[in-house]
Order: sequence, then C-alpha cells, then structure tokens
Amino acid sequence: MTIRNWIRLFMNALLIGGAVTVLCSLIFKWDTFQPYFSEGNITGILSSLFFFLVFGFTLSVFSQMGFFAYLTVHRFGLGLFRSFWNTAQVVLILFVLFDIVYFRSYFLLAGVILIVSLLVAYLKNKQSEQNTFISALFFMVVITTLEWLPVLQVNKSQYLYIILITLLVCNAYQLLALPKYLERSIEERKQKAASN
Repeated sequence: MTIRNWIRLFMNALLIGGAVTVLCSLIFKWDTFQPYFSEGNITGILSSLFFFLVFGFTLSVFSQMGFFAYLTVHRFGLGLFRSFWNTAQVVLILFVLFDIVYFRSYFLLAGVILIVSLLVAYLKNKQSEQNTFISALFFMVVITTLEWLPVLQVNKSQYLYIILITLLVCNAYQLLALPKYLERSIEERKQKAASN
C-alpha cells in the first residue's frame, strides 16, 4: 500500500475514534457535561469536548497499533502454524471470551464483543475472495480485548463502555476499509506506471 493511502487510513481512523469517543462521552459521562450545560458554561463544554476528542484520537492510535501488530502476528501465525492457524485462533478466541465472562464477570460486554465481532467477520468474509471469517473474528475479539485490557484492570464502568465502543468501531473500520485502500494503491501504481 502506498504511503498516501496509509495516511488516509490513519487519518480517517483518527477522526472516527475522536467522533465516537465524543458521542459516547456525551452518553456515558453526562455527569461531566451536565453542570456546564445547566450553567451555560461554553468554555467548560468545549474544554470537556476537546478532552474527549483528544482521548478518542489516542484510542484510535492505540487501535491502529493493535491492527498493525495483528497483521504481523497473522503472518507469523500462518508461517508457524500453517494449516493449524485457524484452529489456534479459535482456541484463543474461546479463551479470551471465557476470561471476560468467568474471571471478570462481564457477561453483557462479552456478548456485545462477540455479536459485533461476528457481524464484522461476516462482512469481511463477504468482502474477501478467501475465507477470512476466523481471522477477522480473532482480530475483533482477541486484539480488541488486548487493547481494552488496561481499562479492564481499572474497572471504571463509564470508561469501560466508552473505550470498548471506540475500539470496536475503529477496529471494524480498519478491517473493512483496508481492501479499499489497497485497491486504490494498486490503481495509483498502475496510473503512475502508465504515465512513465
């Protein structure tokens, strides 16, 4: 993929992360905004929105680091496990879901992660010529949970929801948008070769 398209993917994911975090903060952290709105304190509202926007940008960057780590791990897994890589991924998916439900008692959140992940994996599989369902499901469940792990340790419910939703949306966007940027890069290279 060309650098220009990597930058486009990065910037779009950054904007999505910021926007989703701001929207989620208005829902889950309304107690932060409510006094500013009731007092008509525009400076307080804008500073809180700016804080959550920057927080969303940070989550997006964290999500993108996880995505690039996943691409590396996936290649490594294919080389190391070969035909057993899908089986290894399924075992890790089950282990992570078991951990969320049994050790942390987040039944509902584990269900949300699984449902969203199944939907994204289904869409990714339809989009691809190869069978990518298990790999996409692995990315959405395991990598998202690893990115979400630091806030699981703190256990502040409002931030649990904000961060989880932002990571799920950013990860889904990156996974589903990557082929579009790859195709764009191929077209740009063809046009450049034709003009030379």
